[in-house]
Amino acid sequence: MPHLTYSLDDGLATLVLTNPPQNRIDPRMADELDEAVDAIGHSGARAVLVRAEGPDFSFGGDIADWPDTDVHTLRTVFERYMQVFNRLERLPLPVIAAVQGLCFGGGLELALRADVIFAAESARFGHPEQTLGIVTLLGGIYRVAERAGRARAAEWALTSEQVPAIVMADAGVVNRVIADDALLAEATAFARRVAKGPTRAHAAHKALLRAWAVGGVAAADEAMFDIAMPLFETDDVKAGLDSAVKAAKAGLARPAVDFQGR
Repeated sequence: MPHLTYSLDDGLATLVLTNPPQNRIDPRMADELDEAVDAIGHSGARAVLVRAEGPDFSFGGDIADWPDTDVHTLRTVFERYMQVFNRLERLPLPVIAAVQGLCFGGGLELALRADVIFAAESARFGHPEQTLGIVTLLGGIYRVAERAGRARAAEWALTSEQVPAIVMADAGVVNRVIADDALLAEATAFARRVAKGPTRAHAAHKALLRAWAVGGVAAADEAMFDIAMPLFETDDVKAGLDSAVKAAKAGLARPAVDFQGR
């Protein structure tokens, strides 16, 4: 049985962790994620939803073989995980994660690759690495710091505490906290809505946020017009501007635009 599956429906790509109850991160899952990201890149997908089967999103890395694996081999494994997770993060599409139950270690680091995280009310997040004497190997601590600040990121990594979804939302790591029984429906509805939006503009906003994350406001300003101006040549912007100008001249409300993602 696969550990991760991929499907595409009406512009929405869905990635599902399919190895419950713990949905551990292992080489097979990484390979399947890599293949799925390839498929998404060659498809007509305009948004991505990441979710998991079972009561929990993911307990993180499958550590069973780590004690008997030499450090050079482990590094190769971890570099592979990092590469694949970063490919998901850098997709020029909105990525939404729907998180239920426990979301720990590598599972949290996978969720942090999403642009928007919806969490069930009962969800709990954490970095268990401290209990093993290691660090957040796939960039978890500094991705939390990017969203919640250095102080929170340090506290959670140092203590390995299980952080409730509402606390994560208050800190800015999670976007929305949803009733458990409504999580998948609301996350899917949001993902479908953004999949109908101006896909190229979504990609541009992701690129600007990456520039800001690397170099701050000055770097994002420097990149702004190289990223933004090509949008004016797209069909979506031409349709959007044309409809807005016509509505303004006629004294009408601006109509909704049927964006095509090009």
